[in-house]
Amino acid sequence: MIPALMREVNDVNRITTNSYDNAAKSVMLLAHGAGAPMDSPFMDQLAAALDQQGIASVRFEFPYMVRRREDGKKRPPDRMPILLDCFREQIDRVRRETSPGCRLVVAGKSMGGRVASMLASEDAGDLAAVICFGYPFHPPGKPDQWRIDHLPAVHCPLMVVQGTRDAFGKIDEVRARSGVEGISRWCWLDGGNHDFQPLAKQPEQQSDLINRAAVESRQFLDDVLQDSSGSCS
Repeated sequence: MIPALMREVNDVNRITTNSYDNAAKSVMLLAHGAGAPMDSPFMDQLAAALDQQGIASVRFEFPYMVRRREDGKKRPPDRMPILLDCFREQIDRVRRETSPGCRLVVAGKSMGGRVASMLASEDAGDLAAVICFGYPFHPPGKPDQWRIDHLPAVHCPLMVVQGTRDAFGKIDEVRARSGVEGISRWCWLDGGNHDFQPLAKQPEQQSDLINRAAVESRQFLDDVLQDSSGSCS
């Protein structure tokens, strides 16, 4: 097992926090974004902040990122069916490693969150919740290409943590858009971009917004997991 803040990962395709074990009552399966691996600075900081909030997490890499780690060559993300299959395999692995009563939360940064939400819209299963950190509502500069058709079909509580100036979906355009009603809770990070980096004039730093994202995630999961109906049905 590699500590959440370790920068070098060799011959390992996932990272678990120290609180992850077969006695965990809930676990977050946390996927990376399209362009950065599971141990990017953002992912390291987010996993550490979640761990401080008592949220055990497991990070993993999609096949194209595994190949990039092996040979150093950048590649575009795999097609969605491959990404979904990889996520399902990770879910099965966590299920084998934890107790039957463990609540599983699927989550991810940007593309990883999109894949998690699509999984929850297609496979009801027994997922407890979905959390998307910086959801890619549309490609930057292409507000006509929205990626939200599946959101109303998500079968369990869904939270989106979004910077108000995220180029993949700013607060004004998202609030004006229909079709996002499937999102049960929002956490808007004032001034944050897609990586939760605030404006230079703000008193907060990126780490502050990441910590707030973790705190809000803890509150969301507390609310969801207290209710036995929080699982997908």
